[in-house]
Amino acid sequence: MKKKWIISAISMCMMLFAMGCTSTPEWKDGTYEGVAEGLQDGIKVAVTVSGGKIADVEIVEHNESPGVSDPALEKIPAAIIEKQSYEVDAISGVTYTSDGIMKAVEEALNQAK
Repeated sequence: MKKKWIISAISMCMMLFAMGCTSTPEWKDGTYEGVAEGLQDGIKVAVTVSGGKIADVEIVEHNESPGVSDPALEKIPAAIIEKQSYEVDAISGVTYTSDGIMKAVEEALNQAK
């Protein structure tokens, strides 16, 4: 009986821990702008929050190298929406651009708290 109680208690703790780790932050609905440095200059983004979740990330302005920076400009916003977090993997070869987008989105989401 004691063994069953311990297993139940451990299971409950694991479940509560998992629930706390997987909850996504809730942001206020709206569109928020953020700016951060990329490789060349500032990257300006507009982040739309709908239903408390990231619905869209748009690159509004940037001076990054055309062609070279395209993978980050295309893939990072999509990854942010999919993961519901600005903390995503940078794109190899365009790390500064990737980091700039993530930091700009972070700045925008800080306004939505």
